[in-house]
Amino acid sequence: MKWIVRLSAVLVVVVATIVLYAVATARRAENPVGFEAVQAAAPDGRPMALGIWYPTSGSPRPTTLLGATLLKVAPAGPVLGSALPLVVISHGNGGGVARHVDLAMAPASAGYVGAAPLHPGGNFADQSAAGSPTLFSDRARQLRASIDYMLDHWQGHDHIDATRVGAFGLSAGGFAVLTLIGGKPDMASIATHCAAHPEFVCAVLRHSGSGLLKVPVEDVGEFAADPRIKAAVVAAPGLGFTFASDGLAGVGVPVQLWSGELDQTVPYASNAGIVRAGLGAHVEYHEAKGAAHLSFLSPCGLLKPPAVCTDAPGFDREKFHAAMNADVIRFFDARL
Repeated sequence: MKWIVRLSAVLVVVVATIVLYAVATARRAENPVGFEAVQAAAPDGRPMALGIWYPTSGSPRPTTLLGATLLKVAPAGPVLGSALPLVVISHGNGGGVARHVDLAMAPASAGYVGAAPLHPGGNFADQSAAGSPTLFSDRARQLRASIDYMLDHWQGHDHIDATRVGAFGLSAGGFAVLTLIGGKPDMASIATHCAAHPEFVCAVLRHSGSGLLKVPVEDVGEFAADPRIKAAVVAAPGLGFTFASDGLAGVGVPVQLWSGELDQTVPYASNAGIVRAGLGAHVEYHEAKGAAHLSFLSPCGLLKPPAVCTDAPGFDREKFHAAMNADVIRFFDARL
């Protein structure tokens, strides 16, 4: 019996230590931030989860677990302020709402509303649309539907200024954002590019049996600009090569573009480099020294899986994100 008592005591200590560590390291913001998780509807009628961050007069508490990250927020707290700008956040393929939690909380602390959809069919828990040739156009439509929900249906929609809408996207999310601000991708170029280059996206599309690799290409859906988006931040954009040959000539809003110095997942030459050249005077470019592709994901919380949380030696993800978030807020403050 004594060993049972001792084991129980050890377990209590371990659990208490984990809880205290989680509370002590909970993701927090300088000013009170409210948080809601809601269900919106994707354009095809499927449910679409949205994480929403906003300034609040409520009292933040370390109570909300998002993925493996504990948030110090005011759950469903009252919205503070009026005529607030809105920024929608699009995660990469296979990502999720928690992947950019720091990028959502920092602007919310500075007076923004942030909304991040969990893209149906292209997230960490649901890859059902991975082989669909409309995967990327559907993602853009889902982001547009997120703006619709926030401006028309969210319980705090009357606190948002509909004339001040921005967008952030990483990787596939960055591609979606570029199409929503006037980019016209040549989706037929994917098959020819992937036949000649062993790029990561090509391997993913090949693994999923994507119709985007067929010649002639199948119906890829429609890409249409959303004039409500007045400024955009794009990080490590995927499929940048589809915008070669004036594919970004129709972009008329300012763009802040980020690329990781060590990013081999979306190489600069065929992705951010093409986007940078195509945007011309509209772009504010930043090279993240020492950053790889996944370095743009939020600093890791309680769990630190090596595949997601490992950076190059000497790269401080926490410090980098603090600087990047400040630059993103500065950019949106000036453009929205």
